[in-house]
Amino acid sequence: MSQHARARSRPRSKPRKPRAIRRTRRVALAAVLGLATFTAGWVYVAQDPDRAAGPRPQTHADARPQAEDRAARDVQRAAAQQDARRAAQQAAAPQGLTGVSEQTRARIPAESRQLILVTGKAVDSSDSTAAFYTRPAAGADWVRTGSWPARNGAKGWSTERTYGDLTSPMGVFALTDAGGLLPKPPGTRLPYDENNGFVPSGLGVNGESLAGSFDYVVAIDFNRRPGRSPLDPVMPDGEDKGGNIWLHVDHDGPSQGCVGIPRAAMQKVLETLDPAAEPVIVMGPEGF
Repeated sequence: MSQHARARSRPRSKPRKPRAIRRTRRVALAAVLGLATFTAGWVYVAQDPDRAAGPRPQTHADARPQAEDRAARDVQRAAAQQDARRAAQQAAAPQGLTGVSEQTRARIPAESRQLILVTGKAVDSSDSTAAFYTRPAAGADWVRTGSWPARNGAKGWSTERTYGDLTSPMGVFALTDAGGLLPKPPGTRLPYDENNGFVPSGLGVNGESLAGSFDYVVAIDFNRRPGRSPLDPVMPDGEDKGGNIWLHVDHDGPSQGCVGIPRAAMQKVLETLDPAAEPVIVMGPEGF
């Protein structure tokens, strides 16, 4: 066989594709493999219960701080509401006189610029607090300038007091006259009757000594004639209501109807009360 014949009978090899085409196919194959990997990862994420379910459920440990935060917010909200109510009360009433009713406040003379507020613990209690107030002009807010423990009638308070019932009268009363066993304290401007008649007899309701109780006295204008000594015996509304209701030195026990405050407080009251300020005493249980 000739050389040319052998050449014709040898099988032909396939022609090689251009290099650019081979590179393109490799890039495409890599892209397909990458997409498959991404899809498998997405399926894994979707099937992962921790990821598919979103944020993990709260445990008791998680809920406790939130509950404490809510409780703190509730306390703050309640405090803010209480402050708002207190501010509203202060806006609706003269400063410091929120312990009395609107009806009682309305009975305070507009021209009065000095006031002693005696607030009882309860209607049947003999424990109370006395506070001194002033204001610069009629209609202005009251400002408290002093406060002391006080005692009132052994049976508390009454709007219809009768002689011997051991209650103190409730209401608003003028303070016009003073007196006592001892000389008046310096600066006293109320009419003052220094008199040996200011000596108590007997014992207190609880058997305590009354010595020194009437060393200083300011008459409370309940069933009495203003402009006279506290010892004046006349009772314009009748003796059945009783009389001689005074603000005097405390004797460490309840009274038969008077109001007792410490000796130093009585001296301060006498030094401060001014007839020109038309002072009054407002007395009764809390909220009367």
